Formats: sequence, C-alpha cells, structure tokens
Amino acid sequence: MVKSPMSGSLLQSQDGFGNDIINTGMTLSKICCIGAGYVGGPTCTIIADKCQDVTVTVTDLSQDRINQWNSDNLPIYEPGLDEIVRRRRNKNLFFSTDVKKAIIEAELIFICVNTPTKNYGLGKGRAADLKYVESAARMIAEVANQSKIVVEKSTVPVKAAESISNILKANHRTGVQYQVLSNPEFLAEGTAVSDLLHPDRVLIGGDQTSEGREAVESLCWIYQHWVPKEKIITMNTWSSELSKLAANAFLAQRISSINAMSAICEMTGADVTEVAHAVGTDTRIGNKFLKASVGFGGSCFQKDVLNMVYLCECLNLPEVADYWQQVININEYQKRRFANRIIECLFNTVTNKKIAIFGFSFKKDTGDTRESAAIYVCKYLMDEGANIRIYDPKVTEKKVFSELTNPLLCEDPDRVKELATTYRDPYEAADGTHALVICTEWDQFTTLDYSRIYEKMLKPAFIFDGRLILDHEGLMKIGFQVVTIGKKLHRSNVHRPFSTASQS
Repeated sequence: MVKSPMSGSLLQSQDGFGNDIINTGMTLSKICCIGAGYVGGPTCTIIADKCQDVTVTVTDLSQDRINQWNSDNLPIYEPGLDEIVRRRRNKNLFFSTDVKKAIIEAELIFICVNTPTKNYGLGKGRAADLKYVESAARMIAEVANQSKIVVEKSTVPVKAAESISNILKANHRTGVQYQVLSNPEFLAEGTAVSDLLHPDRVLIGGDQTSEGREAVESLCWIYQHWVPKEKIITMNTWSSELSKLAANAFLAQRISSINAMSAICEMTGADVTEVAHAVGTDTRIGNKFLKASVGFGGSCFQKDVLNMVYLCECLNLPEVADYWQQVININEYQKRRFANRIIECLFNTVTNKKIAIFGFSFKKDTGDTRESAAIYVCKYLMDEGANIRIYDPKVTEKKVFSELTNPLLCEDPDRVKELATTYRDPYEAADGTHALVICTEWDQFTTLDYSRIYEKMLKPAFIFDGRLILDHEGLMKIGFQVVTIGKKLHRSNVHRPFSTASQS
C-alpha cells in the first residue's frame, strides 16, 4: 500500500457490508458543500448519515434557505429526507451561510450550485450558464490555505472541470494544490433518498496522474461506506462529464420517442400503453421511461439536452446537434398539442371558462416546478382567456405565480393574477369548472371521489388525463367526457383524438 503524500497516512474503516475500506488517498475528516439545493442538501445528508466520523457542512449564501434546512420545514420535499436530516443535524451535519469558513476547514469541497441554461449572449437558450460555478471556484481560490480536493457535482458541460482547475491554479496561494474531480449526480426528484442509498452507479472522473488517482481514491472511500465497490466507476474527467449529459439525453429521448408514438396511436386506433408494453418486453429496450404523457420537465432533461446540442454545434457537428434538438422539439410539440386538444374539445374556445389544473410540479413526490409541463399548459390556456384553478399538494401559491409570471414566459403578470387562482383542496378547485386537467401523476389523484367532482362541474364535464393514471372507463360511466393521450376512447360522446390540424 502507498501512503498519500497529501496526508502521509492510510485510513481504514468498514463499509456497510462488513468489509474493510482502505483509502490510499487523502484522509478525510471534513467535507464542505457549496450550494444547499436539490443536489447538495440530500447528497450531503446521506454522506453525513453513512460517514458519521466525517463532519459535513452544507453552505449557501441564502440565509432563508439555510434557516429552512435548520428548521422542521425543509426547503425541498423528498420522501424520507427530513427524518435523516433530523437524525444527523448538529451532530456531524451542519447548515451554514459562512461559506468561507467551511472552505478553509474542509479537505474536500463539493460544488453543487445551479447551472441554468443561459438566457442571454453567446449560447442563449442552449449553453449552460457557469457563472455560479466560476464564482464558487474563485471563492475557493481566494480563501483556501491548504490543499483541497474540489468535486464538481453540478451538471456541467464537458471540460468544465478543466475550467475550474484553470481558475484555481491561476489564483492559488503558495503551497496550495488542487485536484478537481467530476462526480455527476443521477438523482430523480421524488426518489432522491433511494437513489443516493441504492445508486445504479457512482461515477468519479479525475486526472490520470498519481495525484489525480489519489484524489479519486479519497472520494471512493466516502462512497464505499455504503455503495458496493463494483458500482463505483472511475474514469477520466471528460468521460465522466459527458456520461451525465449522455444519460439524461438518452432518457429524454425515450420519453419523446413514446410521446411521438402517442400521436400515431391517436390517429390509428392503437393504444400507446399497449405499444409501450410490447416494446418494453424486448430485453434490448426495456420498459423504463416508456410512459406517454403531456411531456417531460424538471431541472435536468431539457437543460442537458440543450447543452448537448450546443456542444455539438461548437464541435461543428450540425447533424448530431439537429438530432438532439428534435428531442426537445417533440417535447414542446406534445405540450402544445395537449393544450390545443383541450381548447378544441371545449368547442374551440376557453375564454372565461373555468379549468381545474390538478398538479403543478413536474412529477409526483416533489415540490419542484422547474420546466413543468403544467406551466406551459396553463400559459397556453390563459393566452386564450381561460380562468385557471390550480391544485397541487406540495407546490406553494408563491411558487406557482413565480413560474407563471416569469419574464421569459409572461408579458403581463397582472393578467396572470387575474386569470389564475390556487387552491388547497382539489374538490374546491374543481367546483363549477368546465374541465379538469391532470398535469402531474400524484397518487392522490387516482383516489379522489370523481362522482362528487362530476356533480359540481358544469356539463358536459370534461377530464383531460395528461398522465394516463385514471380509470377512464369508470369516469365515462359517471358521465365524464374523457380525453387522454395515446388512444381513442370508444364512446360516442368522447371527442376524436388530437389532430395535427389544430397545430396552426
């Protein structure tokens, strides 16, 4: 075994399987995370729970966010997260706004800041905005007084680690060295705790030098406390960065593929659920991410595919860029198509009509609304003058209006406030409406008393199931006119499927 020149010692402990973990890299006792959001908060909570001899400090410049992490009302909702936070908080898990102090004390620093798509300048609408990553790197270089391992965990473009490394090296103090690693996250919101506890794989990319390999081993040691060694994959930095983009692009591609099939199904009489099942039983394809819907959302899929498009354009690969752009185009088409179908079924006008929107988060079991299909469905309906009544069990009124009045989406915030209302009860939201639209697949929506809802709605009462979660035959027996994605419902009073004629 080789002793680390950074620490001069070996660290040995046991993993969750009773096996010895021997770390030939740097001995770690303190970890800092810059960014207390959807990635940094849950990731470091699990690390603190599984590595109880390591002090983990999660930092953020937002005092409000840190106050929430230190309260019983966490800033994000993830099943099981609050229990683990309470178990480790103020023991070896801390939340603080003193970013500089945490950087100085830590041996390993995670960068978990936001990397949104640029909405200005070169690469607008496609490239990732790395201003927060650069700011974090410059702060590390400014205050660090000893060698550090810096880990990029935010989703970033290929060669971002190289940019971080260049900033650190250009501003470092005498005697301070840095190793920059790529350790992309693969968390699905709503299952983040499970994804962290039982990952399919952990990717760690680093420089192919002795110092780089030592840094990689140090991070491997952290994960080996609960992740089987064979699931920890090490590689060069660029491969790690590209693997994250590729994974999300492939998943988004599958969703757009089945959504494209849903349009064909509606025009031919095929059932997209049956087609997806038939395709998914092929072991070469598998059945994951083959559920047709109103469209994908979330913080990663669209951003990462657009990032891939921009990367291809920069590499002078226009045909490859066009290929991945079509994944986004189909997703936009599906959301617009669904909204147009609502308008068409409601006798080609929704002006002053009341429409209940069930679900505003981009998926169930999360309060995250970023790029949610519901945002765009609401926008398209309000553009036609509809009165929107929104119910979501986890999304706050403040968040709803923040999304609907976003300057990139809305030109008249006052009009949005006139047309949109939020409710804390689904039955109240549906009372007196012309139509009910399922935009998020919350389990709660499958157990509601739809006979009670039907009685309070205007007739004919429509349900538009954008997530394929309801009992359509049962709803039609109640009296609803049901419209869904990817199949014809055989009843004389159910309207015909989506048509491309309405896309003008």
